[in-house]
Amino acid sequence: MNIHAETPVLLRERQGEIAVLVLNRPAARNSLSESLIAALADAFADLAGDAATRAVVLAANGPAFSAGHDLKELTAHRSDADGGRAYFRKVMQACSAMMQQIVALPQPVVAAVQGVATAAGCQLVATCDLAVASEAAEFATPGVDIGLFCSTPMVALTRNVPRKVAMEMLLTGEKISAAQAAAHGLVNRVVAPGHERDAALALARTIASKSRYTVGIGKRAFYRQMELGLREAYDYAAEVMTENMMARDAAEGICAFIEKRKPRWEDR
Repeated sequence: MNIHAETPVLLRERQGEIAVLVLNRPAARNSLSESLIAALADAFADLAGDAATRAVVLAANGPAFSAGHDLKELTAHRSDADGGRAYFRKVMQACSAMMQQIVALPQPVVAAVQGVATAAGCQLVATCDLAVASEAAEFATPGVDIGLFCSTPMVALTRNVPRKVAMEMLLTGEKISAAQAAAHGLVNRVVAPGHERDAALALARTIASKSRYTVGIGKRAFYRQMELGLREAYDYAAEVMTENMMARDAAEGICAFIEKRKPRWEDR
């Protein structure tokens, strides 16, 4: 019996109102195999409709957070009749769709990065709403070193760090440290090794103490306005705030502030 075949590639845990997803392919440096991408997609689909979950932490087992796509799995399909084209497209589209699920998820997602995050692994960190990294973590988009430019990781990377920083990472493939990643905006906080998951959970708990309804409105509006011009962004945001003001939680929160008491959220 193959024990490894039965080992789940993604672990799901709960910490109160926080869902914890743990990449669990440590021997493969948590590379994003087809099965791991599918498991993440299923988990995010489940969480999207889970009113009991107010925030998500994405972590990983082993020394690496994620080394990106599973190159052995991809290469095995070069013997397909079409040279692997259909399979490559299928995997890249599935991975891109999964990344977009994170953005669309009503709950904020906090990455807890304990080690190296490269290529699509770096993309995963960049896609999460927030990220906490160990001082030992490193980040890179090194596809250029093997003749495979990190085009899909580039999408998330360029939405996190300055243009010239992104270009340098993409063109050289060189790693940046956790401190550099924080300075450039790729991660929010850097903590001592071994404390990144606890720090991510603490950040998630802070978010979980807010109105789930309001947080969901805010996350959706944040990404939407980024794609608009300045005038359109303000018009859109004004409408969002108007609708938000009509919510029960906005009325409760404002009253609680005026009355100097803790709000009682109804999440609506």
